[in-house]
Amino acid sequence: MTEARFTPLRERHESLGASFTDFGGWQMPVRYTSDLAEHHAVRQSAGLFDISHMAEFTVEGADAASYLDFALAGRLSTMTAGKAKYSLLLAEDGGIIDDVIVYRLAEDRYLIISNAGNRDAVAAALAQRVGERATSVEDVSDAHALIAVQGPASEAIVSATEGITDVSTAWDEQKYYAWADALFDGAPLLIARTGYTGEDGFELLVRSEDAAALWDAVLAAGESHGIVPAGLAARDTLRLEAGMPLYGHELSLTTKPAQAGLGRVVASDKDAFVGKDAVVPTDGARVLVGLSADGKRAGRAGYAVVAEDGAVLGEVTSGALSPTLGHPIAMAYIDPASAEAGTTVFLDVRGTKIPATVTALPFYRRTK
Repeated sequence: MTEARFTPLRERHESLGASFTDFGGWQMPVRYTSDLAEHHAVRQSAGLFDISHMAEFTVEGADAASYLDFALAGRLSTMTAGKAKYSLLLAEDGGIIDDVIVYRLAEDRYLIISNAGNRDAVAAALAQRVGERATSVEDVSDAHALIAVQGPASEAIVSATEGITDVSTAWDEQKYYAWADALFDGAPLLIARTGYTGEDGFELLVRSEDAAALWDAVLAAGESHGIVPAGLAARDTLRLEAGMPLYGHELSLTTKPAQAGLGRVVASDKDAFVGKDAVVPTDGARVLVGLSADGKRAGRAGYAVVAEDGAVLGEVTSGALSPTLGHPIAMAYIDPASAEAGTTVFLDVRGTKIPATVTALPFYRRTK
């Protein structure tokens, strides 16, 4: 049996009364007090998340840009330093090994952040694709911790956090999917304006040994703004409302990007990249849709989506009673003939057919 892993913030979570759950081999806080309270805090003020289980890789060398254009589905060579980009790591058959965020740190240096559960698969694929290129890939995950501050008050909180200094970009000039260099208590800090909640927010990459002090400083700065520590349960309902896919649910090795609504991420006009020849899904392949229902009974992952006559149309990948919207929502893969927005389908909820409407994603979009 593999020994459970904990982040550098374990003691902080335990002192705050967190309940833990296994996630990608890591023991992560699922909640501190209430799923609903933590969810609403992020939508209304701010939540603080430990996401140190995520994996980080540096890519550097004279051929780093061309290497990433080959290794990933997107075009990373045209991204300027200071920016970030969502991309996909594909298998030869076009399936998704992982979805990642790539940060261009310098002309010949990049940072890739991937999902914790896919760390080994990502490391193997990145290493295998280097070939003869003047490029090196290093797994630097264990040296770093990652903390996310999410919500409308996040800028006010992070900008007021004691110990954060020498920020390379003015706060009002740092755009979404961009990053800035800074220091925390004199040590390197990367401040990325990215997130997984549908709200404004920042992800703070810091040395593992500085994580606890940064966590404390952010909580102190956010006290007057109503910040709360938030766990994986709230993170899941937040990302579901925002229509953001989760690997192992909406994304997998058997999923092709266009099926998941991620065809825009693939730079199909590139001369070559891994998966290029197989990236187009077969005719009739199921596609990802949003589903909205009335009442309080939500479809959960694995529940069938059926027609009125009971014929199976697909399967729910994620579902919940939306805390923000007050009604059940879900994402599901269904037959394309039933995927047009406004179409009525049914959720098979423990033998009861619950009507649901195909809905354009995302379910929730922040207003500013």
